[in-house]
Amino acid sequence: MSGLDTIPPVLLARLGKPDSRAIDGYVADGGYASWKNVLAGAKSGEWTPAKLTDMVKASGLRGRGGAGFPCGLKWTFVPTKEKRGEKPVYLLCNADESEPGTFKDRLLIEQDPHQILEGMMLASFALDVKHAYIYIRGEMVHGAEYLNAAIAEAHAKGFLGTDILGSGVDLTITVHRGAGAYICGEETALIESLEGKRGHPRIKPPFPAVSGVWGCPTVVNNVETLCCVKHIVDRGADWFKGVGRNEKNTGPKLYAVSGHVEKPGVYEAPIGIPWEQLLAMAGGVRGGRKLKAVIPGGSSAPMLTAAEIAGIPMDFDGIAAAKSMFGSAAIIVMDETTDIPKAVTNIAKFYAHESCGQCTPCREGTPWLLKMLRRIVNGEGKKTDLDLLLQISNQMGNGMTICVFADAAIAPVISGITKFRGEFEAYIEKSTKPGFETAASSDITAAIADRTAAGMHS
Repeated sequence: MSGLDTIPPVLLARLGKPDSRAIDGYVADGGYASWKNVLAGAKSGEWTPAKLTDMVKASGLRGRGGAGFPCGLKWTFVPTKEKRGEKPVYLLCNADESEPGTFKDRLLIEQDPHQILEGMMLASFALDVKHAYIYIRGEMVHGAEYLNAAIAEAHAKGFLGTDILGSGVDLTITVHRGAGAYICGEETALIESLEGKRGHPRIKPPFPAVSGVWGCPTVVNNVETLCCVKHIVDRGADWFKGVGRNEKNTGPKLYAVSGHVEKPGVYEAPIGIPWEQLLAMAGGVRGGRKLKAVIPGGSSAPMLTAAEIAGIPMDFDGIAAAKSMFGSAAIIVMDETTDIPKAVTNIAKFYAHESCGQCTPCREGTPWLLKMLRRIVNGEGKKTDLDLLLQISNQMGNGMTICVFADAAIAPVISGITKFRGEFEAYIEKSTKPGFETAASSDITAAIADRTAAGMHS
């Protein structure tokens, strides 16, 4: 394994080139060569869906959307043609990127859309998909336009359509713009939304690979994951497996670094790069200040203190060992000037706004958390607030809801209070309303009763 040695950009290799979105430039750089090779091999019998799936499995590719589930293994969950009968298989490219601090896929979408399309074409061949969709957040207008333009170019070149390049393979790709809800990044809520319904997560099982879009087998893959598929077919599974920290964390990875660093942006490096090396790529902590905390995998990941993240390999297992979550590698850096209670309150505001309202613990719990946190940072907190916040958090997460949104919402609250409790207590000690000792739960209960009576549960 080349391991963690610096490698030339792979996923970002074409960024910065003039009109990197145009198909002519993509083809001139070797784009669609693998797609044409697979199509030709499909006719001769050299390439089969099983062979391509085995290649992705052998590469060790884990999903880049956050869960980190092995991509090739996920594909094998789709029932065989004998078992699914006449039901079609669908591939959904999850481009609904919207969590605070997460912006890596947007770069690929807006700068190199054909890389995504080729990854989708290859994945569609492996899964016997005839119609694939790209689900993109509604606000990403330019991204949707670029993807649609790229699809039109691919059709014009004969890389999409019916009997593509005389191979007997058919494939259509459609861009579907969502309504701008964070929950639609969750795969079953995405499926519901694609079907034209409200973006509510589904209870699993059945899992989408068995019963997804319109009750048909469906695979949902992230943008970056599908781009990796293209490069695995280009260069081979051994090459991909040779990049990264170990056999469970393989390949190049995009890291979206934001917050208090000198050069926020998207950085490509072998997965598992040490924290200090990644921070150096982003120019270090701004102004030479000390590092205070890091949220390593998007705002839903438990924050780590400077001491906890020191020397940590930035990959799925490295971050999990530190009791946080790698997620989509959206890294939010906070320096010594950060007011943690206010930062946690700001994150809580996002989750309270974005809860889909389907499950009571999440629907009611996220506004509770926000209300109490606001009370604290506004100088109206009381001594019992912190324990009550933790109590409510524990009653929201750990499998109490259909999806993991509630777990995402409570992670920054629990980690913030647990690791920086003194800062919260300092706010409470300075409370300007010492008489504000009415039990918080009675206020909240009254508010819920009012909402219930008014039929506002939504």
